[in-house]
Amino acid sequence: MKLVFAGTPEVAVPALDALIASDRHEVAAVVTRPDAPSGRGRRLVASPVAQRAEEAGIEILRPARPRDEAFLTRLREIAPDCCPVVAYGALLPRVALDIPANGWVNLHFSLLPAWRGAAPVQHAVIAGDETTGAATFLIEEGLDSGPVYGVITEDVRPTDTSGDLLTRLAFAGAGLLAATMDGIEDGTLKAVQQPTEGISLAPKLTVEDARVDWAAPALRVDRVVRGCTPAPGAWTVFRGERLKLIQLTPTPDRTDLAPGEPAVGKNSVHVGTGSYAVELLWVQPQGKKPMRAADWARGVRIAAGERLGAAEGAADVR
Repeated sequence: MKLVFAGTPEVAVPALDALIASDRHEVAAVVTRPDAPSGRGRRLVASPVAQRAEEAGIEILRPARPRDEAFLTRLREIAPDCCPVVAYGALLPRVALDIPANGWVNLHFSLLPAWRGAAPVQHAVIAGDETTGAATFLIEEGLDSGPVYGVITEDVRPTDTSGDLLTRLAFAGAGLLAATMDGIEDGTLKAVQQPTEGISLAPKLTVEDARVDWAAPALRVDRVVRGCTPAPGAWTVFRGERLKLIQLTPTPDRTDLAPGEPAVGKNSVHVGTGSYAVELLWVQPQGKKPMRAADWARGVRIAAGERLGAAEGAADVR
């Protein structure tokens, strides 16, 4: 088939690579979000998908909106048989959905109908799911509600961050998307409607969602930190400044600390939660680089009675 691939971030690149490598399909163009400011100089930088397409000599379409007439005209000129999608980042209007003969087929990182939305992997980790996966489905105008072509499953490991899990799903899902294109092309694969039960939503996480509640049980604190790593980044406040929490581990044998109460050892920092304590391993103070929690604690010299996440330490989360 002649394909137009739509995607934007690094997580979409493995799928693009898999389709470029296929001897059954031609990637005629890619659709990606416009170049965006990045870094301290706010220089415009092409998306990872655009960079990979340029390396491969593939035409790049960067519409400000997918309903822009110039984009729709070019898409009609290319006349793709199918448009595979991975994390494109914009809603597709009906006029665009109707152009390819076999529609737009999305690789979504959950076992639909669970975790429909922008952040399925993060929500799966935070919810404590033991198994998740990826699915390919035909895009409709509803939110991730279209009929499913295929799925793969993936175990959620006890120490997985959302970044760890998403990386594995990106590579495993690339094979699923390529196989889905093969099945559509040869007519052996038919989409099946999603169940009406088991639907859950996974909206994009906000900075406030990533703020740790020390009164929650230790397992919940651990899941929030792992689910929000690398983005948007779990955090708390200490002495009125934000402290990013990069890595911690539950310590069930430590039950003597109140929620948010720190205990600094020679080479360790424990903090109380609503159940037992967690040990902070890596943190990042505001305006500084990531560091070992023990080094941070030695530097700030925590005084008796100080707490992490104390109300008087409300931080500006803008």
